Order: sequence, then C-alpha cells, then structure tokens
Amino acid sequence: MALIVKEVQAKSILTPSKIYPYVVNPYTGCQHGCSYCYARFMKRVTGHREPWGEFVDVKVNAPRILEKEIRKKKRNKVWISGVCDPYQPLEEKYRLTRQCLEILARNSWPVVIQTRSPLVLRDLDLIRSAPDIEAGFSIPTADDRIRQIFEPHAPAVEDRIEALDTLHRAGVRTYAMIAPVLPGAEDLVRLLKGKVDYVFIDRMNYHYADHVYREHGLEYALTDEYFERLREALTGI
Repeated sequence: MALIVKEVQAKSILTPSKIYPYVVNPYTGCQHGCSYCYARFMKRVTGHREPWGEFVDVKVNAPRILEKEIRKKKRNKVWISGVCDPYQPLEEKYRLTRQCLEILARNSWPVVIQTRSPLVLRDLDLIRSAPDIEAGFSIPTADDRIRQIFEPHAPAVEDRIEALDTLHRAGVRTYAMIAPVLPGAEDLVRLLKGKVDYVFIDRMNYHYADHVYREHGLEYALTDEYFERLREALTGI
C-alpha cells in the first residue's frame, strides 16, 4: 500500500467537537485505515480520492496555530484526536501531537488522548507531569485474528493492552474505547480489568465495514442480541 503524504498549512487547529468541547487533529487521514472508521467522511470534506488509509495530510503548522488559538478561546477539555490517530506512525517523525500536548499542558488545558498506538508511551513523561491529561486506547476486540480482519494496519491488541497497563501503573487516568464491539470483545473484560478507570462502549452503526462481516461469516456480530449481550458483560470491567 503506497502512502501519499502531503505537508499542509492548517487555518485552524482547535475546533469545536460534538464529543468534547474542542478537538485537535494534527493530521487529516490515518495510516491505520480501519475498515469501519467513521472518519472516512473526511474524504468528502477534503476532496481526497485515494482509499482511506492511503493518504495523510500533515498539518505542519499545527503547534504554531494552537499557541495562538488558546489565547483567544475559553479553556476547556480538548480531545486528541477525533478523525485521525494522533500517534499514527508519521507522528514519530513529525512530533506534532507531542508539541500540541506541550502547549496545552503548559497552559493547563485538560486533555483526553485517544489512540491505537503504543507510540503514546514516548510522551509518558509529559502526560504524567501535566495537570489534567488522561489517555485511552481504542480496543474493539480481544482477538487479534479479528483485529487483522478489520484493522490490519493498526497495532496488535496485546501491544495496546500492555501500553494501557503501563500508562495506568504510571498513575495516568486511563480508559478503553470499545467501539465498534467486534467479535471477541467479551474477553476484554478479563484483559482490561485493573488497567482502566472507565470504558466507553458504542455500537457505531456506520455500516462501512458491513461487507467485511459478510465476507468472513460474522453477520451475527451485527445483531441487536449480540451487542446487548456484550454490552452487559463489558460494563463489568
């Protein structure tokens, strides 16, 4: 898979969100390219014709813009990130997420990090020392074979859980985002116990990955009965 990377200049970086008051997306597009990802709608917004997962726009001026915007806006919680993974592989080179975190922490803005990548541990020093930063992992299944079907370019389930445990043991407030609830999610009850302060569970009916369920004979996992059974089990974490 060829990745098309373009360095761009963002006009704004600290934007309103329906999930938290603000969201910061240092990148447009995501190398993980998960089959079910709701952020695919960004193709319509940006005009990209490449398949989801094969393009990333790098907002190289994000830290500079953020530094200006936080002086003008009311302090409130910031989500990093909403339509990209802030710790996708390109972050190792560009370090935009870390620079944005440094600015937010220095100005005492509360932050919620959401990622699939153990690369977040690179910034553990910053996260631990910040006044109000919590970090969570998107983990929709405990079965890495299922992960390879739905999100083959994302980090392994075991690596995410180990990173989550490291964050939690370091005193960071942690959570797991179980969305969508994929087959094999029931084992997350055992694997996440003692590693998270809370969990989010969502059905995420965007239907982008319906064909993946059909191709692998997993249609049962789209039913109301399956979701309700797993939601009941997962709320016990």
